[in-house]
Amino acid sequence: MHKHSTRIYPAIIGTVTVLLLAAPSLSVAGQKNESKKTVDSATSFRETQSSPSTAEPSEKKPGPAWRTIGGTVKQVKDTVYTVEDYEGNQVQLFVSRETKQLSGRKKIGDHIRAEITHSGFANSIQ
Repeated sequence: MHKHSTRIYPAIIGTVTVLLLAAPSLSVAGQKNESKKTVDSATSFRETQSSPSTAEPSEKKPGPAWRTIGGTVKQVKDTVYTVEDYEGNQVQLFVSRETKQLSGRKKIGDHIRAEITHSGFANSIQ
């Protein structure tokens, strides 16, 4: 019986070691699946929301990019640019000193491409 126990202990220790080493990679795989779920829910949220400019003014601040808008500047009023995209939709972009504006401030008639947050804040305009 003593010979069997000397074979079992290393097998148990080896199994526990393998499980402990595999546990972090399993949790990373679970996090990847959850991030895919987050993207899917963001996509469904985007489909139900009519315009990013419907958010409260207090939410007009830099943040993670939501999408890129391309089009023509139709109106400039203080810190708000009204842009008509290539599909004919008008979108309001909120700008501040934190907005990166390549080639200077834009004027009516300029063709632009802007990276905006979900609330309509322009992180960058070119």
